[in-house]
Amino acid sequence: MSATPEHGRRRPLYYRLAFPLVASRPGSWFFVNVAPHLDRGLLRLTGGRLTTGGRGLVGFLVVRGARSGGERTTPLVWTGDGENVLLVASRGGDTKHPAWYLNAVANPDVRFSADGTERPYRARTATAEERPRLWELVNRRYPGYEVYQRRAGRREIPIVVLEPTT
Repeated sequence: MSATPEHGRRRPLYYRLAFPLVASRPGSWFFVNVAPHLDRGLLRLTGGRLTTGGRGLVGFLVVRGARSGGERTTPLVWTGDGENVLLVASRGGDTKHPAWYLNAVANPDVRFSADGTERPYRARTATAEERPRLWELVNRRYPGYEVYQRRAGRREIPIVVLEPTT
C-alpha cells in the first residue's frame, strides 16, 4: 500500500492509518452498508462537502434505478482523470456488482457532485485497453482497491468513466 497520493506528497498519518482499516472486511462492510446512509445526511447538512470518508475523497453519484426509474444517490470514492471522473464498482470486494453500477449501465446519463458542485455526465465502463492505466490511477487515490480485487475472486471490478456532458 502506497503512502504517496497521486500528487506525489506523502499521505497524512490519518490516511496511512485509515486505509488499511477501511480495506479490512469490517471496514468494507461499514462503508458498503452503513456509511452511505450517514453520508446522505452529511451531504444535506454540509452541501456535499463532508462525508464519513472525509473531505474531497467521496462524491455523490445520482443515477436512475434500472427497474424503478427513481433517482438513487450513492456516495463513492472518486478519482479525477482530466475532465473525467473515475468510479470503482468494488462493493468492498464483493463477488457481485453494486446496484449503482447496474443502474449506471442501464441509465448512463448521471449526475455527480464533489465538494458541493454537481455536473451531468455520461457513464461507461472502461475498456480493456484503458483499464491498466485507470486501475493504476484509482489505486493511487485509494490503495484498498487491490485488496478488494483479490477478495472479489473471478469478478473483475469495473472502473466507470464519467464523461462530462453539456
